[in-house]
Amino acid sequence: MTSTDTRPVAEPTAEEAAALEQLYADFAAAHMAPLWTQRAGLMPETPEPAAVPMLWRWSTLYPLAARSGELVPVGRGGERRAIALANPGLPGTAYATPTLWAAIQYLGPREEAPAHRHTQTAFRFVVEGEGVWTNVAGDPVAMRRGDLLLTPGMHFHEHHNTTDHPMAWVDGLDIPLVRQLDAGFFEFGPDQLATRETPVASRNERLWAHPGLRPIGAPRTPASPLMAYRWEHTDAALTAQLELEREGHPGVISPGHAAIRFSNPATGGDALSTIRCEMHRLAPAARSATSRVAGSAVWQVFSGSGVVTVGAERYEVATGDLFAVPSWAPVTITADEGLDAFRFSDDPVFEALGLARSTVEKEQAGKHA
Repeated sequence: MTSTDTRPVAEPTAEEAAALEQLYADFAAAHMAPLWTQRAGLMPETPEPAAVPMLWRWSTLYPLAARSGELVPVGRGGERRAIALANPGLPGTAYATPTLWAAIQYLGPREEAPAHRHTQTAFRFVVEGEGVWTNVAGDPVAMRRGDLLLTPGMHFHEHHNTTDHPMAWVDGLDIPLVRQLDAGFFEFGPDQLATRETPVASRNERLWAHPGLRPIGAPRTPASPLMAYRWEHTDAALTAQLELEREGHPGVISPGHAAIRFSNPATGGDALSTIRCEMHRLAPAARSATSRVAGSAVWQVFSGSGVVTVGAERYEVATGDLFAVPSWAPVTITADEGLDAFRFSDDPVFEALGLARSTVEKEQAGKHA
């Protein structure tokens, strides 16, 4: 029992001790647990995540994924050649954090991944390569370097590689969250592709990808109706923020640190209902502010290199590397010659539940001397 009460407590008599022991035994027999013996564990002063800071290097992930491509077929049942990132602080699971699932998915030349749909929300982020189309609800969406591709829950989706070379990307889903809530449903789709079309722009892009322009005749959906956020737009937005900073105008998070959030063009909210997606750019030698967030995140370095500090861990990172940030762990990123990084988190869930909390030590941000 943990208590801050320092007043002396009389030792129980033998009779009282025996009665107390019997009380606890009766609690256990009735499948009950008294709060006073476990309050500190149930309601800590600050978050005490089981997940730990963790780094997965692209130089390790990609060769392993390629080996799986030689040995493990893509087919009905397994559905995807996706290898999850398992946080060592969450043994017995394949979770990157308690709410987020992250994996490298590998599709070989001319391969097809069959259609299915599920409650879990998903996205794909491409660090390198092109030539794969993901058909989302029958709408063919090209996957190219730097693109964020969405698959909202219960949308049938399938992938097909149209080239003679393999392609890999990162999948992010809310699998742990949905599993904890016992809210998951899964359905197999047709064995044949819904379409083999390979348009430059999908139908959802043609309707929704016009900045600041909402189609009046299109219905509102819980998640973004736009399935593809293209790198050229992300890059232009980040470039403009740093240009405006140099001209003396506001827009960056902190000196040399530009960032954008992928949003639903119909509502202005997050692109996905349970996952927040962002892209960050640090100018050469820039250092982010040290921040803490209630909730967890996974980052992937898109380009450049630098140093990341998560809690007591320090990582030198380069293109493709992924790292997990547990709840309330302080994180700081310092760029070498510049660094772009994609971040996804459970922030929308914490905000919707009224559990969001964050701190930023702005005085630490800035550029190296």
